[in-house]
Amino acid sequence: MTDKPHFVEAEDPANPGWRSWSLSDPTRFNTLLGPMLYRVDGHTVRVRITPEHRHSNLQNNVHGGALLAFIDVALFAAARGFGLITAGTAVTLDLNTQFIGGGRIGEPIEAQVEVLKETGRLLFLRGLVVQGDDETKIAAFSATIRKPSGKPPRADTAA
Repeated sequence: MTDKPHFVEAEDPANPGWRSWSLSDPTRFNTLLGPMLYRVDGHTVRVRITPEHRHSNLQNNVHGGALLAFIDVALFAAARGFGLITAGTAVTLDLNTQFIGGGRIGEPIEAQVEVLKETGRLLFLRGLVVQGDDETKIAAFSATIRKPSGKPPRADTAA
């Protein structure tokens, strides 16, 4: 077992005010989304990726599965941005999503995430996925995250 952090986080010099957030292990699922940035804006955390061709469907829009994966990962980036969890052992309990419009490939999309309530073990969040200067709505979502218990993962389940 290593003490290496699960995620690497740093200021992004190319995007002032934004922080990069990536897995330290490039073979994990999250890396399929590509580079991810986040920033805290008051009571909202904005999480950004730029969808590539590999994220497209046959209509040349962002694939719904890629969008769901982005939303799921954005929940944790936002919770981390708010300082509510350390990444690695929290889990998604539910994620409800309404697709509103198609996302364009090659243009950044943002998940704008807010915390509705925090309890001892749970975070209730909601948000929008938007694109462009006019913040065209692509999806709306709500979710519940179970925060880590503080116990290390079992050896037989650690990867």
